[in-house]
Amino acid sequence: MKKLVWTTLLVSGLAGVMAQAAFAQQDSVKKKSSFGLDNGLISISINSKDSTEKVKSANGRFTGGITLTRLDIGFSRLIDNGSFSLSKENEFLDYTGGKTSTVSFDVLQLGYRFNSNFKIYMAGGFDWTMIRLKQNITLDKNSPTMSYKEESIQFSKNRLSNSYVHIPLNFELRSKENANGKRFTFVFGPEVGFLLNAKVKQISKENGKEKFKDDYNFEPFRYGGTLRIGYGGFGVFTKYYFNDMFTTTAQKGLRNMSFGVTLGLN
Repeated sequence: MKKLVWTTLLVSGLAGVMAQAAFAQQDSVKKKSSFGLDNGLISISINSKDSTEKVKSANGRFTGGITLTRLDIGFSRLIDNGSFSLSKENEFLDYTGGKTSTVSFDVLQLGYRFNSNFKIYMAGGFDWTMIRLKQNITLDKNSPTMSYKEESIQFSKNRLSNSYVHIPLNFELRSKENANGKRFTFVFGPEVGFLLNAKVKQISKENGKEKFKDDYNFEPFRYGGTLRIGYGGFGVFTKYYFNDMFTTTAQKGLRNMSFGVTLGLN
């Protein structure tokens, strides 16, 4: 199942990238038909090697629809009151950095392109954070606090995860196309998220695979900001959430950030 999920996400991201290359930023310019110019917006220059398109002017217009793009794959980090080191109250959440990850992607968007270089759009999609716990503990379900019990067995995997529906509002700035038809892109904006579910997955020799579903006191509503910088269909991103990860008093000031690579920027 895990391989299937990752394969699906990767194919979706690659499909977005290939679609961008195939349609050559179709949300920003009108293409020439086989019979001539389209309202005089585009001129075609043909030489022995290739064809290039130049935009003489750009009309603002609404864009939107179903999309499979902005596939973010990266790492998550917990920030405890401004520090990457966890406080004594949160030591039970100590995690393996290289296995604490995030995955997100957008499935729809609606926006307005003012010109070839600037667009504002709102999107919707899904976001997962997976925290690989180091300690052999089991978090208590349906508990008003982040209580847990210590286990006498050794877990080969002890993962606390959550999933959110996210709604970002993005401001996109991009450069002119170069000779290869690619651009530099700078995207930033606020984002809100609504908790879908949370769970703990454990694997041990004694008990095999076990899954426990609960909200585990994750914040039902979160808000933060996103920054992406890219070239063509590839980029890097970072996200930071301004409110706490959990609703519990003992975890006050514990927040989440993530960073990694983005496939498909448009």
